[in-house]
Amino acid sequence: MDPLERLLAERACERVITDFVHRLDLGEPASVAGLFTEDGSWQWPPPGDGRRVTGREALAAYFGSRPADRLSRRFLSNVLVTVTGPDTATAVSYFATYRVDGYEGGMVPAGPPVQVGQYEDSFRRADGRWLLAHRVLRLPLGGPTPRAGRAS
Repeated sequence: MDPLERLLAERACERVITDFVHRLDLGEPASVAGLFTEDGSWQWPPPGDGRRVTGREALAAYFGSRPADRLSRRFLSNVLVTVTGPDTATAVSYFATYRVDGYEGGMVPAGPPVQVGQYEDSFRRADGRWLLAHRVLRLPLGGPTPRAGRAS
């Protein structure tokens, strides 16, 4: 792979990583399933709850079950994509999630992030598009999602 092709592959994967959090926070959460391969999977291994969701339909149902009154913003950093072949890549990125349930509009008091962790991704190019084949969520710091309070 020549340097320009590698750079374009890295950028395409970075775009998927960013698109994922934008869709969760600002768009239709179920649509993140379209960023995965048909057989793609999302996993939260122990010490998380051990869940694993596989396939676009299951992923759409899982992410689409997000509470309608949830307000969230995820911040990504330290995104490192490694192209491993002409149609494969891996990535690691750090994230912090600020989140409240019970959101009814307006501004709510900001609290600390409820999650700080990393995504470990495997990508595969399918039909000319870079897609997530597998995402692992590592969550060393986490807590419950608070209910929204009103700003004064």
